[in-house]
Amino acid sequence: MVSNSPKCIPVVSTFASPFDVTPPSSDSTRKPLSLWPGMYHSPVTIALWEARSKIFESLLDPPKDAPPQSELLTRTPSHSRTTIFYPFSTDYILREQYRDPWNEVRIGILLEDLDALAGTISVKHCSDDDSTTRPLLLVTASVDKIVLKKPISVDIDLKIVASVIWVGRSSIEIQLEVMQSELEDVEASPDSVALTANFIFVARDSKTGKAAPINRLSPETELEKLLFEEAEARNNLRKKKRGGDRKEFDHGEYNKLGALLAEGRIFSDMPALADRNSILLKDTRLENSLICQPQQRNIHGRIFGGFLMHRAFELAFSTAYTFAGLVPYFLEVDHVDFLRPVDVGDFLRFKSCVLYTQLDKLDCPLINIEVVAHVTSPEIRSSEVSNTFYFKFTVRPEAKARNNGFKLRNVVPATEEEARHILERMDA
Repeated sequence: MVSNSPKCIPVVSTFASPFDVTPPSSDSTRKPLSLWPGMYHSPVTIALWEARSKIFESLLDPPKDAPPQSELLTRTPSHSRTTIFYPFSTDYILREQYRDPWNEVRIGILLEDLDALAGTISVKHCSDDDSTTRPLLLVTASVDKIVLKKPISVDIDLKIVASVIWVGRSSIEIQLEVMQSELEDVEASPDSVALTANFIFVARDSKTGKAAPINRLSPETELEKLLFEEAEARNNLRKKKRGGDRKEFDHGEYNKLGALLAEGRIFSDMPALADRNSILLKDTRLENSLICQPQQRNIHGRIFGGFLMHRAFELAFSTAYTFAGLVPYFLEVDHVDFLRPVDVGDFLRFKSCVLYTQLDKLDCPLINIEVVAHVTSPEIRSSEVSNTFYFKFTVRPEAKARNNGFKLRNVVPATEEEARHILERMDA
């Protein structure tokens, strides 16, 4: 699989091969790592830095007292459309950097790459190509959906194609498609799309911190116009959900709420008689903690959103693994909210649980995992939610095939708050 696109950025391994005796390049255009804000970088973030170094340099060293952009521009999706190419079939070191135990691409690292690419495209679209104006601060606001459509092999070349599909006053949506096929022309293959993702970024004035207007988008093709309309509808729905009060349950939903709580009360009041095929939600919890290090910061000095997604994914995977008793298989990121920035030095706690299971399809039972990240400040006895992540897993078919008696347990709440939260996520 090869690509001749003029905006195709090749990815190379970040570790030197012990068999490579080629002397280091003396290319004077290559930007030194000392210019980078941190050292937490995957092969993709390095490739993006090389390709967009001029834009990033203006962000790293903006002119003092620079004025904001005076006139908004109109861009087309093709202006910032970018392709990332992973030559897995020929780069052994790169292949090893992305390999998981099942000879597939590590999803956690891929999430980092998706966030880095989406961020780069948002910067490209919002830039006015004038080094004398004040650059915008672009932050990840949410991830609308990431869906894995088929396994991603680490032995076959991979491509990510991404572009802007919608722009509001100060927000921008990026759509990314991960493609993989053994055919020479991957985009011509009808089943080449292995994963799709939609990231939403918001623009802030780098001096005032207030919402800032961004360049307009002018879709050209019929597909681009359709994607714009769909994204517009999703944005309106998000605004409606944010602006509404807590949802009132109807009669049928109150019956569901009562049924969930009834099962939970048996666990509390008569544990010896509780259903052995069920488990309390609180008994599925896992947790880990970390101090956010300078090496994990992004170009704006905040903790890289892709790093947070990676850590949340690893905990969600572990939660699904300990719950099912068999190796889980990732299906999708249902939704991610970035509620507040995470800074270097923050004490971050990730808490996970199995929110609910869907057992109606015996061949593909679903495990829905919630991960909540808290920024904790022991000095002032404060803990704030910074991110919420919702993941969906099933069980790897080969693992299930080796265990004929496999059966997932049903998850039940112990409190009304847990029951309401489960029903709200089921309807989300």
